[in-house]
Amino acid sequence: MPKLILFAAAALALYIAVTRIKALPAPKRKAAYLQLIFVVALVVAVLLALSGKMHWVGALITGLLVLLRQSLPLLIQLLPHLKGWLGQTGSGATSQVESAILRMTLDHSNGRLNGTVLAGAFSGKLLSELSQSELDTLLEYCRANDADSTQLLLSYLEQRFGEDYQNQAPPPGDSGGQLTEKEALAILGLSEGASKNDIIAAHRKLMQKLHPDRGGNDYLAARVNDAKAKLLGER
Repeated sequence: MPKLILFAAAALALYIAVTRIKALPAPKRKAAYLQLIFVVALVVAVLLALSGKMHWVGALITGLLVLLRQSLPLLIQLLPHLKGWLGQTGSGATSQVESAILRMTLDHSNGRLNGTVLAGAFSGKLLSELSQSELDTLLEYCRANDADSTQLLLSYLEQRFGEDYQNQAPPPGDSGGQLTEKEALAILGLSEGASKNDIIAAHRKLMQKLHPDRGGNDYLAARVNDAKAKLLGER
């Protein structure tokens, strides 16, 4: 008798659910029916597990599948926010700062700097290909021709060789002039059309690597701040 009552109650609940789904607008019915099927599957799995006719692992897997199905709409809604939190700076993403003599690149995955020489005797060379003596020659060329390039190269030298090049750079000040939107996006490692959330998240992530208080680089941190301000219209 208890089983008969339980069966009758389940049948009544199912009938009510189907009736309500039929009353929904047509575009919503398919999703509602799918949801009902998953719920029924979960209930059946739990009852079978309790009666000993299904191993508890099977019931657990069924429950997880139902949970995943129920969470899917929420996950889809969260995707734009996840993109913002990552700031489009996941694995393989880079930031780029260009001056008259150097194009410097920051790898977001490990915080390492590298760059390409754009002018002078080492034009076309990667900084990583040059010896310390060659880099010192390049540094003298930068000092004589472009302050921004000097700052960028010292950033690289400090990271590669350590204390030999610490405290050699003057305060960054207003170097580089006004950034274009394209330059600002490149500095933050973002693509055209990036949202406000993208910009804020990318700025936050890069500052964690570059902020002077965390042992980072003053000049690059200043450029990241400039890029954020440009894209958000703060200056």
